[in-house]
Order: sequence, then C-alpha cells, then structure tokens
Amino acid sequence: MTEIAIAHHHDPVKLDAFIKRAQTIKPVVCAVAHPCDETSLAAAAEAAKLGLLTPILVGPKAKIASVAAAHGIDIDGLELVDTAHSHASAAKACELVRAGKAALLMKGSLHTDELMHEVVHATTGLRTARRLSHIFVMDVPTYEESLFITDAAINIAPDLLCKADIVQNAIDLHRALGLGTPRVAILSAVEQVNPKIPSTIEAAALCKMAERGQITGGVLDGPLAMDNAISPKAAEMKGLNSPVAGRAQILVVPDLEAGNMLAKNLTFLTGAQGAGVVLGARVPIILTSRADTKQSRLASCALAALYVDHQSATPAAIA
Repeated sequence: MTEIAIAHHHDPVKLDAFIKRAQTIKPVVCAVAHPCDETSLAAAAEAAKLGLLTPILVGPKAKIASVAAAHGIDIDGLELVDTAHSHASAAKACELVRAGKAALLMKGSLHTDELMHEVVHATTGLRTARRLSHIFVMDVPTYEESLFITDAAINIAPDLLCKADIVQNAIDLHRALGLGTPRVAILSAVEQVNPKIPSTIEAAALCKMAERGQITGGVLDGPLAMDNAISPKAAEMKGLNSPVAGRAQILVVPDLEAGNMLAKNLTFLTGAQGAGVVLGARVPIILTSRADTKQSRLASCALAALYVDHQSATPAAIA
C-alpha cells in the first residue's frame, strides 16, 4: 500500500531569518552534552561553521572522534572534554555552565530525561526560581507570523503557578527575539469559562494575573479555542473583541499532550517547521531531536543564541 504524504514542502523563511540574525552577533559558547551520533555532532559542527555557536563537545573522546570520521564531520578546532559515559557528559556539561565557561546547553544523543535530571539537580543543577518550560517557534505556511507553542516537551500537567512561568518564559523569548509585545492566547476547548473544564478557569486566572502585574510584557486573553485564537473570521463570528483573538502569536496549551499534538499536527499536516528552546534555567537549553530537519536544529541554536545576546544587554530577573 502506497503511503500518502499530506504535508507539503515549505521553505522556512521565518526560521532562516533567525539564523541570519544570529550570525551577526558574537558566537555564544555552548556545552554540548554527549554528541555521540551523526545528527547531534553534525548539528554542533554546522552551528560552529555558521558562527551561531562555539561548541564545547562533552563526551567520550574516542566515540566522538569515531562518529566524526565515519560521517565526515569536521570537528577540528572544536574543544572536546572527555567523559566516560552519557550520565557523566550531562553532569560535566552542567558543571561547565555553572562555572561560567558556557552560556548555553545543548542536548546531544543522550535521552532528554537524563540531561534534565542533571539540570534540575538540587545542588549541582541549573535551576532558578522560574519553572523550566519548552517553547516551539513554528514557521507555519498558512500563518503570517511566527507562532509560539508552549509547553510541548517539559511540563506534563502544569498547575496554575507553573503555567504562569510557562507564559512568562514564552513572552520573554518573543521579546528577546525582537518581535515586540506578544499577543498571548490561553487555549482551551471553548472560549467561555466553564467550571467543568479546569483549563478555562486557569486561563481566566492567568489573564487576571497579567492585569495585576504577576505576568508582564505580553497581552493575554483566554480561554480561547484554537479557531478563534488564530482565525479573525472565527473570532468575529463568536463576537470576541480583543487584541488577541484571531491574531495570537503565542499559544499556551493546557498540558503537554495538547502541545505535543498541536506542534506535530502543524508539522505533518501543514508542512510547518519548528525550532525549540527550553527557558527558565540559568541558561537556555537546546533540545534537538533526531526527527528534526537540519534547518530546525540550526534555528534552535539561533533562538538560544539570540536570547543570550539579548539577556546580556538587558539582564533578566531570572535568578
């Protein structure tokens, strides 16, 4: 049976723009934890070649050299810190960040949980007062602006206070990328507050928190259903009069499952491409996947580098 490909090719011009902007700033030093497969090692090497990052490769020296030789990846001139195994790689990469020797952290071929275990370690990790969260920046061919989706990778079932940090992280990234004050839609299944749907109550609470200055830098509205968050016509039909409805730039999903499905639906059904970064730690964390395109991996590096550059110019309140 022949497989039908639904997604269409899309040239990710919005992601390309972030890469080009990141090439205009000084490369940021990035600790790459266990880049021991072709995908992760090639991503680090290509980011270095383009001037996006200055990688420190943290992993078993012999294994990294073997992968580089087998796949023709040029790592000459890149610093390499030898470790025994993936767990040691994660720990050492975090240590480099804590020592101020790296301003970024990038996941290599180890499992995300293994890296994040070291990141959130109580004494040797990189936690701050802010909750960690993942933000996808999607280049959707049918949408005029970059579309931020959060959180689709870290927080499984966030409570209200966690969602407040998730929203703030996304706003901070949007502003750091020079995109201005974002319009933030807090998504649910409906646009009316319904006690039987907890996400609608939390959406309303988040909007009130923004009004009272507990969330800053963005314009929030919610609850909003997906259609009236991104479609002006749907918003008009529902009688929604707000600066966010129909024109959202950040979509805050109720939980990880919803976010993960939304991002993958956009990717495989519309041909969207996305880049992602984790914020809330001492430094941005680049979580690449083997399923990511080369452009997505490089754009993720660019997002993180641009965020660091912005924070160095205007120090954040994260501590």
